[in-house]
Amino acid sequence: MRQFKRSQRLGEQILRDISSLLEIELSEVAPGMVTFTQVRLSDDLRYAKVYYSYLGSDEGREWIVGYFEREKGRIRSQIGRKLRIRHIPEFTFTFDPSVEHGMRIEQLLDGLKREDNQD
Repeated sequence: MRQFKRSQRLGEQILRDISSLLEIELSEVAPGMVTFTQVRLSDDLRYAKVYYSYLGSDEGREWIVGYFEREKGRIRSQIGRKLRIRHIPEFTFTFDPSVEHGMRIEQLLDGLKREDNQD
């Protein structure tokens, strides 16, 4: 049986809580689509790096960065109410480009398929 670290289990719970808290809120005000992809916690559970992807314009991405910077205290307190731990981690929001890279690779592969079908 595989053993999971407490930081990994807690990270998954924080990811679920942040997703449910912010995806509805951001869909109403954000100029694009935000998806939370991963949460990595330090081993001492004091710091959480929240990775998110964004599909939209560059101006929208800047807006999202500012939004997370302004609201991270409120987000931390709301997530802290749901968690039953002694110390609520400090959140850092980090852009995750993997979704954009995946979409770009898919576009390139589709282009190659079309070229093969034309030959």
